[in-house]
Amino acid sequence: MDKAKVIDKLNDILRWEWTGVAQYAQHSFIVRGLLREVFSKVFEDGAEESFGHAKKIGAKIVALGGVPTLERGQVKQSDDLVELLQYGLEFERGAVKLYCEALQLAEEDRPLVVLLENILLDEQD
Repeated sequence: MDKAKVIDKLNDILRWEWTGVAQYAQHSFIVRGLLREVFSKVFEDGAEESFGHAKKIGAKIVALGGVPTLERGQVKQSDDLVELLQYGLEFERGAVKLYCEALQLAEEDRPLVVLLENILLDEQD
């Protein structure tokens, strides 16, 4: 296993998860209308899930001898619920892609594979 490549990919994931924290939190604030109560909670849960994943990935980066990134990507915003949900779907698909890429790099490190597979299960839900 190329540890440097794994750390780089985990930092890509961490950057993605930080984006998810911010994006889902913002969506929970922005959502309006009759369905606000329902979807605000959905987006809050997404932010909490992303933060939980970020904590696990950040800790693993440190365990591998790396430094976790503080960076995040651009947050997509809208005041249209359908667009917010589409952004969420796009985000989750991107996360699945990153975790699959990390799994390919980590195939020799069984504990890391298990961690990534468990998080990938969350992402696919």
